[in-house]
Amino acid sequence: MQAEKFHDLPLEDVIGDRFGRYSKYIIQDRALPDARDGLKPVQRRILYSMYVEGNVQDKPFRKAAKTVGNVIGNYHPHGDSSVYEAMVRLSQEWKIRNVLVEMHGNNGSIDGDPAAAMRYTEARISAIASELLRDIDKETVEFVSNFDDTSEEPVVLPAMFPNLLVNGSTGISAGYATEIPPHHLGEVIDGVIMRIDNPVCTVDDLLTVMQGPDFPTGGIIQGLDGIKKAYETGKGKIIIRSKTMIEDIRGGKQQIVITEIPYEVNKANLVKKMDDLRLDKKLDGIAEVRDETDRTGLRIVVELKKDANAESILNYLFKNTELQVPYNFNMVAIYNRRPKLMNVPEILDAYIQHQKEVITNRSAYELRKANDRKHIVEGLMKALSILDQVIATIRASKDKRDAKDNLKEQFVFTEAQAEAIVSLQLYRLTNTDITALQIEEEELDKKINDLTAILSNDKKLLQVIKTDLKRVKKTYADDRRSVVEHEIEEIKINVEDMIPQEDVIVTVTKEGYVKRTSLRSRNASNGKDFGMKESDRLIGQYHVNTTDTMLLFTNKGNYVYLPVYEMPDIRWKDLGQHVANIVTLNRDETIVKAIPVQDFNEEKYVLFVTKNGMVKKTELKQYKVQRYSRALVAMNVKGDDEVIDIQLTNGTQHILLVTRIAYALLFKEEEVSPIGVRAAGVKGINLKDEDYIVKALVLDNIDSNIVIVTQRGAVKKMKLSEIELSGRAKRGTVIFREVKTYPYRIVGVEIPDENYNIFIRSEKNIVESVECSTMKEKDRYSNGTLILDVGEAGEVTDVWREQRGIET
Repeated sequence: MQAEKFHDLPLEDVIGDRFGRYSKYIIQDRALPDARDGLKPVQRRILYSMYVEGNVQDKPFRKAAKTVGNVIGNYHPHGDSSVYEAMVRLSQEWKIRNVLVEMHGNNGSIDGDPAAAMRYTEARISAIASELLRDIDKETVEFVSNFDDTSEEPVVLPAMFPNLLVNGSTGISAGYATEIPPHHLGEVIDGVIMRIDNPVCTVDDLLTVMQGPDFPTGGIIQGLDGIKKAYETGKGKIIIRSKTMIEDIRGGKQQIVITEIPYEVNKANLVKKMDDLRLDKKLDGIAEVRDETDRTGLRIVVELKKDANAESILNYLFKNTELQVPYNFNMVAIYNRRPKLMNVPEILDAYIQHQKEVITNRSAYELRKANDRKHIVEGLMKALSILDQVIATIRASKDKRDAKDNLKEQFVFTEAQAEAIVSLQLYRLTNTDITALQIEEEELDKKINDLTAILSNDKKLLQVIKTDLKRVKKTYADDRRSVVEHEIEEIKINVEDMIPQEDVIVTVTKEGYVKRTSLRSRNASNGKDFGMKESDRLIGQYHVNTTDTMLLFTNKGNYVYLPVYEMPDIRWKDLGQHVANIVTLNRDETIVKAIPVQDFNEEKYVLFVTKNGMVKKTELKQYKVQRYSRALVAMNVKGDDEVIDIQLTNGTQHILLVTRIAYALLFKEEEVSPIGVRAAGVKGINLKDEDYIVKALVLDNIDSNIVIVTQRGAVKKMKLSEIELSGRAKRGTVIFREVKTYPYRIVGVEIPDENYNIFIRSEKNIVESVECSTMKEKDRYSNGTLILDVGEAGEVTDVWREQRGIET
């Protein structure tokens, strides 16, 4: 036995080497198709194995398990399921434009159902697949030893039609992926012929005969520019849209009928998604979704309610379901044993070059066979002319070998001619047989001349390729299934037509729980037992319509765009949906304010105030967006600063900023000019060191009162007129008397309102309500009234107000 050896090698070298080998194998011999025959190795081995076993189109079907066993045992030493799944895909008419395997039994469905086990199904090569293997026995392609050197397998198939474009391909390897759509057989063949006739023809020329992809599931392809770009570069994008029609039915209602769906779309999932839109009440107007597909063809019916806008609903379905999908070309194939992103002219050229080699090899093989046969025929004709002498010589010989030697010696026959003569059957020794041999010799001479001409003349070689392609087109080409439209149609949706209009309540809590609740659910609870964590509190409760939009603003200057109709309907008693489940936020990012918006075109502004005294005002309409799958920037917040308040204004109000150490600045809103969404804003107040803003209020009436709460539990009601109307970026007015020992620090400021309750919370989570109506007004130098014992409850940490009529 060989002694064990240990190699001292760096780990990165070993892993790099092993991964390099693995990648090379995956790229060359598994996931990517060959540019010449359009097949991956497993597909090629399946077809070749079936061909070798005689499992062909004009013979009976055979068990799929037998073919899988032959493929694994002879050519493809991998799992049986991977081989069988590849074989099943080749038989699925909704995946392959011209199926290469015919299968009896359950071979899956467009709904994503798996095929029956291979012991139940039977298969054979289809007629068109035989064209891929035609003349493989005539030394047309190179053969290599199989994995255990017991037999040989072809490196590529002869491929009498350009299968790479006709059936397309999809695959993912190491560092490469491919996505080549299927095309119409007749159009691709016309493209090949055009390329043969004019090797420098452009993509524009090819587009006159090749309209674009032709998917087995039909559908409407939009975007001629995308097709052209893909044909020129190998990459491009198109839109595939379902074929639909709107029908009038009983009772003045309408229904949308879908008869073709996009390529690679799972029909069952599509139907479920459309029905979910109805069940989740995201789309009003759909009465029922039915799958009426049967053996006559695909048919999905979306029955609409009376007076529903069919066009708007159809557009919504196009935009929000797989009724319309993008398709991205990525035409990577193995060319000269390397992966290459290929455009259509390069693919056609690769195929033409392959066909040149195939026809050359076939012609050379047939020429050699014809010459060999002619040699035999000449020998037989010579033997028949001296038949008596030949017979006498054979009869005088001892055995077959001696007879052959004697014939060669006496009559100058070759070994092959002598073998043919001694093997001649007696019935052929007739006068008529010489005539047949003469006719055969003439035919052989003509064939040899033709084959010699093909091998010596490139034009004749190309003519043979064209003749073969035209025969395949005539035999197998069918009607085009996909319709190509030049422009990608822009989908316009009128949201009001789509959404079931319903008055609902939206609640937002400080810890980030958002909930939409029906009025019925709230009324059933009489506003009591609101679902919320004990430590949490409401930021706001909003009576809105499902056509409205909620804007949730965070302390980091971002916002979440949340259409009310997209929020799940959650019961009044349940907790709600956390905003982190809607969009991704940073760990220390919290919701500061929620603003309901009915009309973004309203003349209103969003006012931001940060902890460090920055103020920014932006038009409300700038916060309307079309795509809102992530948190969006609302304000540029710098450094350790953060947004502490957001208010909706009309542009002519007053702004009150209150700081931690009891400064208040009151100025007109006009002093803050409107700026863009991503801007940082302007200085709102001139803060002392260690000071920061705790509250911002937007005021209509500066003759009203405010309620100020300090960390010591002192509460003061004060007239706004006590605060001098000043300008932006000033220091402001002191609103609490300064004391040296245990100074008062402002925690919150609210406007008393009979429709709202004001609450305070202490460090020890004790909550007290502030009864504003019984409080006396005090001046800005007084210290207010203590309503909380700090010694027992801890300092006040939070102040807020809530709409009356809700109990947690």
